Amino acid sequence: MGFFDGLRRGREADFDSGSAASNAIELTKRHNHVSLTKQGAATGNLRINLAWRMRTSDIGGAHRESLLRHPLKALKPPEVMGHSQSMVNVDLDLGCLYELQDGSRGVVQPLGGYFGDVNAAPYVKLSGDDRFGSGSGETIYVNLDHRDSIKRLLVFAYIYDQTPAFDRTHASVTLYPSNGPRIEISLDERHPQARSCAVVMIENVKGEIIVRREVKFVYGFQGELDRLYGWGLQWGRGYKATAR
Repeated sequence: MGFFDGLRRGREADFDSGSAASNAIELTKRHNHVSLTKQGAATGNLRINLAWRMRTSDIGGAHRESLLRHPLKALKPPEVMGHSQSMVNVDLDLGCLYELQDGSRGVVQPLGGYFGDVNAAPYVKLSGDDRFGSGSGETIYVNLDHRDSIKRLLVFAYIYDQTPAFDRTHASVTLYPSNGPRIEISLDERHPQARSCAVVMIENVKGEIIVRREVKFVYGFQGELDRLYGWGLQWGRGYKATAR
């Protein structure tokens, strides 16, 4: 089904460095990982942000213009813009599957109110639930001062409602380490029926904190991501509290 593409890893390449102007590292299929330890950023709080915008073609329909008058417009991708609750009903959520060195496993996510804790196990905390794609998006904090207690973290995004919409959004996940450039992962692959996406894995590999791009879309929810990565949790139907 395409979910397992890229699971077989050979020799990993170095990461892409961002320009001095952008002060960012973009993780791509070819250059898919970075060591926070080597850049001196494996301490303090690692901030992970999910943000998205809707394509204008999905908000009020596409605006058609004559290609004879504007032939270059055919080569341009659809524009994106911010959206509000009244424009579209899409709720992208940020979550994190965690496994600690003592063997404990679990999830941090808005669904079910599992917001975690940054100062105690699992040392991962979700700041809140952005239901409408505001400018601030959703943010997870990882306390890397407790990195020796962390084995692996899988950061994922999923759609809460029943409408697949990854193909209609311009979503990205950005990691802000305590030191050095931010790390950007774009969810720009088009999977119209996907409801969940494994975005990035953070692993403690012999004391070194490695951030690796995943970007694997699945057609199910968290349970399917669990099976894909072998977490072994029990899943049931979950609900959110009514938005205020």
